[in-house]
Amino acid sequence: MIFELLPITEIDMPKFKKDIQEAFQKGFEDVYGKTDGTILPEKDIDRSLNAKGSAAYKAVVDGEFMGGAVVVIDEATKYNHLDLLYVKYGTQTKGVGFELWKAIEKLYPDTKVWETCTPYFERRNIHFYVNKCDFHIVEFINEKNSVADTPDDFIGDGGEGMFVFKKQM
Repeated sequence: MIFELLPITEIDMPKFKKDIQEAFQKGFEDVYGKTDGTILPEKDIDRSLNAKGSAAYKAVVDGEFMGGAVVVIDEATKYNHLDLLYVKYGTQTKGVGFELWKAIEKLYPDTKVWETCTPYFERRNIHFYVNKCDFHIVEFINEKNSVADTPDDFIGDGGEGMFVFKKQM
């Protein structure tokens, strides 16, 4: 496997958005069944892409666009956030996500802490972050412990909550 982590270009953006939406949608629907709601609306992707310090990358495996990520880097505090990470739906469990994450860590060697989150129902993601990438669960966001900036139309957690993960570097 020849893996490359490359910055997303404007030409890549439509495919990036389509593929990440499909991956999040199918992940949700694999658990809850078909839904008319959009699990990752374009406005949420754009919010990550336009955040101060954001950088977007694509994972290219053997010349094929196989996934991507959006990170938000705080150069002052070195407390960085993995906003979005995905592997193209139907190609999971081949090591692409892990290669993607290792490459991101190498790009930002001065990071002190990484933070990310994933829905409670996403057991595969929880396994990935905890057992493969050495993150630790530090918080459970739910109806009794909510986050102020969660959009009113957010349905991506299936109503079951989100785990927050941190990784001390």
